[in-house]
Amino acid sequence: MSMREQWGTRAGFIMAAVGSAIGLGNIWRFPATAYENGGGAFFIPYLFALLTAGIPLLILEFTIGHKYRGSAPLSFSRMNKKAEWIGWWAVFVSFVISTYYSVIIAWAISYSIFSFNQTWGTDTEAFLFGEYLQLPDVPGQIGAIVPSVFIPLIIVWAITLGVLFKGVKKGIELANRIFIPTLVVIFLIIVIRAITLPGAAEGLTSFFEPNFEAITSGGVWVAAYGQIFFSLSIAFAIMITYSSYLPKKSDITNNAFITGFSNSSFELLAGIGVFAALGFMASQAGVGVEEVVAGGVGLAFVVFPQIINEFPALSGLFGFLFFASLVLAGLSSLISISETYVKGISEKFGISRTAAVSIGGGLAALISLIYATDGGLYFLDAADYFINQFGVALIGLVEVVAIAWFMRKLGDFQNHANSISDIRIGGWWKVCLGVITPLVLGYMMFDLFKQNLLRQFDSETGNYEGYSDAFINYSGWAVAVFALIAGIIFMLIRWKNKEERDDTEEAS
Repeated sequence: MSMREQWGTRAGFIMAAVGSAIGLGNIWRFPATAYENGGGAFFIPYLFALLTAGIPLLILEFTIGHKYRGSAPLSFSRMNKKAEWIGWWAVFVSFVISTYYSVIIAWAISYSIFSFNQTWGTDTEAFLFGEYLQLPDVPGQIGAIVPSVFIPLIIVWAITLGVLFKGVKKGIELANRIFIPTLVVIFLIIVIRAITLPGAAEGLTSFFEPNFEAITSGGVWVAAYGQIFFSLSIAFAIMITYSSYLPKKSDITNNAFITGFSNSSFELLAGIGVFAALGFMASQAGVGVEEVVAGGVGLAFVVFPQIINEFPALSGLFGFLFFASLVLAGLSSLISISETYVKGISEKFGISRTAAVSIGGGLAALISLIYATDGGLYFLDAADYFINQFGVALIGLVEVVAIAWFMRKLGDFQNHANSISDIRIGGWWKVCLGVITPLVLGYMMFDLFKQNLLRQFDSETGNYEGYSDAFINYSGWAVAVFALIAGIIFMLIRWKNKEERDDTEEAS
């Protein structure tokens, strides 16, 4: 049996897991989601979702990786040969995500430089979509590569692949030991400055003011589970791969609690910083906070440049720090996403890490060029929506149902985790994974399929964002289906290193 790479320290693993979980969504998704779903009252379903789905799923994936000592495909294959496709499905979903996630980080690199002289001018929306991205009016046209996106994209891939070439301890662990503390310090500086701005109090009041009536709505609870699910890097094959590098003596349960609560703490910090800044912007414009609330790309690349324009002093520096924090959060996540397919193909085909990084990372970098073209944002938007909803969320549902109800492995995994952890998990863990999580995710998926297949969006075409049927089919549904079919095809390919595949020696 070949020697498996390992983390240098427990802190190194936790830094990497937290670095994977803390991504762009923590900064631009959570604040708006919390505000729209009850403000301060949203924290009740959010905490409930963290304890009944987020942390139980983290414990499950940490246990799988640690017990079977392999990437997601190898771990599922060792669990049950017929389940290998689930691991590959997750790996291909991560592959697709890495191709466009890298482009968003490239935008953040550009904007960190633009911050110093506010290149975006006063009309930040027109600058983003017109001058910077050169977006055409009609979706579906690829067009030419945009140089101002292409150049930082090369930097993103050079850093990511450079870290992956170095391996687990000297690459991923070292990078996260630098990125994560730096990210936290930068964001603390931003938050402290934001809460001292005029109007910040109104922003924070809007964020924390509880609307307890809202949490009587089932939709708010589903939103809380969705936020927890998407922000913890669950069902991406990441946590299984990362935990496979843990030494035999590892406190799995404790690691899961630390990772889960660290991620949520950063989300809360991001919410405070974002809403303090939005309160400042609203006060400058003489409007209510509800008039300026935004999420996603619009918050980061349209609203925040407007806020930076209004900053009373050192606007260039604080603009740079904000976009630098996006770059660091994005890079730590992209490295983890890419590691899933690097390790997967390395184990399946018996090739070196260097070859796997070159093939997998090189192909992802090449495909990412599509999203760096004139029409790239439309493709990115459609791929992101479909691969998250019908890739990540659906894999999460299939994973827990297959493990809990078909393979009936929860008892084995509970015993494994308890044999090496200080915090022992009891029956609640099996109830959360066997009943609560499948019910909530099942309801989410039913609602999503119904909304998309019956075209129930409030748009001209009834499709997501009003896209045409043809565009939705080839840039959305086809991408999501590709990941599933590719996963099944890869399962049918024979293991090059059959000895490793059949080596079922466990970590305990």
